[in-house]
Amino acid sequence: MNKNIIAILAVMLIIVLVGFSSYNRLVAIDENVNGKWSQVENQLQRRADLIPNLVETVKGFAAHEEQVLSEVSAARAKLAGAQTVPEAAAADAELTSALSRLLVVVENYPTLKADANFRQLQDELAGTENRIATSRMDYNTAVEHYNSTIRRFPDMIWARMLGFDSREYFKADEGAHDVPEVKF
Repeated sequence: MNKNIIAILAVMLIIVLVGFSSYNRLVAIDENVNGKWSQVENQLQRRADLIPNLVETVKGFAAHEEQVLSEVSAARAKLAGAQTVPEAAAADAELTSALSRLLVVVENYPTLKADANFRQLQDELAGTENRIATSRMDYNTAVEHYNSTIRRFPDMIWARMLGFDSREYFKADEGAHDVPEVKF
């Protein structure tokens, strides 16, 4: 009788220890995803902070291109207001498209392309775009690891019991693969 109680207690202790271990691992993986998303937001904010300077520089040279400048500002505002990963992805795609149209407009202004401030802003924006791409990739890799972990046995049992739900990937918007149409 005594050995049965000890055996039951030992099994229960093993289950509890495995549960704690699984929980701690899931928390660490979840926090990694949160950290990677934070880096995506950080880079998106950096780009959003550069855009007003870029728009103001272009305004001085191309004041009659008000529609394109307004689209850039509106897309920037949408990105700033995004609350979820899909909203941020859609707003990012819209902003990228608006920036592409702005850079096409710039092609018609050789003096603007030669302006040192504009060139510096354009270089900073290009560097930021690369950082955003890297941050998105890192975030999606972390989400992939997290989602696959919470779907594997026995982690899936603990994940369901403890409320760990799958996370969303940062996906390109439906129209992100289309070339933006620019009309003058």
